[in-house]
Amino acid sequence: MHLFPLPRRDLPTPALLLDRAALERNIAAMAGFAEAQGVALRPHAKTHKSGEIARRQIAAGAAGICCAKLAEAEALAEDGVANIHLTSPVVTTEAIERLAALHARIALSVVVDHPDNAQALGAVDGLTAYVDVDPGSHRTGVTSATAAVELARAIAATGTLKLGGVQFYCGSHQHIQNLAERRAAIVERTDYLRGVLAALRDAGFAIPVVTGGGTGTFAIDASLGVFTELQVGSYVFLDREYLDCELAGPRFEPALFVDATVVSANTPGMVTIDSGLKAFATDAGVPVVLGGAPEGARYAFTGDEHGALLGEGLPGLGARVTLMPPHCDPTVNLYDLYHVLDGDMVAETWPVTARGRST
Repeated sequence: MHLFPLPRRDLPTPALLLDRAALERNIAAMAGFAEAQGVALRPHAKTHKSGEIARRQIAAGAAGICCAKLAEAEALAEDGVANIHLTSPVVTTEAIERLAALHARIALSVVVDHPDNAQALGAVDGLTAYVDVDPGSHRTGVTSATAAVELARAIAATGTLKLGGVQFYCGSHQHIQNLAERRAAIVERTDYLRGVLAALRDAGFAIPVVTGGGTGTFAIDASLGVFTELQVGSYVFLDREYLDCELAGPRFEPALFVDATVVSANTPGMVTIDSGLKAFATDAGVPVVLGGAPEGARYAFTGDEHGALLGEGLPGLGARVTLMPPHCDPTVNLYDLYHVLDGDMVAETWPVTARGRST
């Protein structure tokens, strides 16, 4: 057990570090943008999986949060988050029973993308359901305006569900690196969304909320005037994937890091650190070496527990190295705690509240 404040250099590694000041600036910047644009903010907690961070986002003006999975929402509700939108369908009998129990405790909404699911969810009286519209990725969502109208009718036919609006998340567009190309792609997809919304309204359905967007597209989405609510997530941490993108809107800064230690230094041009496959998500390439090693030092995965630093003039045995995760969401899910930094001191720890909650 550690007594805080604790010097950062004394923290056992690998350690997930969160710069409190940078986090708070990122939260404030996005909240200010949303207020200025006249759109609601519903940050996606799949990024941080933290009750502490979710409460800070809500305190800054967010209407509530999003969760990707039911268990994630249950964990955050237990930690005091009282307004949650589920962005993935909930379809099994057991899961719908859990959904009903959660609905009895908090303000809850959920996406639907199939009439059979709408009928099943009708057992949860008063639940708010959103028509999930596929933006073309074919992950979830109805695939045409006609299907959207049919699903809205199925929701209405339950007599118990409330139609909350439409969800439209262009996940595959978030990391298009060139801003002009990303904007062109989003403009085209938003034109499609306009057609879906027009069909729903022509069929007599009010659509009070259009929710979606992300860190890569939020400024474009706001400028196009269709979304009423933004589901931004990674802006709180700004990982390497988003640093590689040409983003529009307010500027955010890296806030999430992993500290590691050199544990072997026997091979010329290479040292081994104690942070490997269990310390970083691997889907988006390798971490970026930020500190503790010469400019130009490169990271390579070498195993479950280890990684390598490659280059010249590398640090020696026992030296500390700081790295930036390539993809923040799945990296966070590898850790139990955030070590919260005030300068070079660890001020406290925050639990990763919904770590591993994937059901």
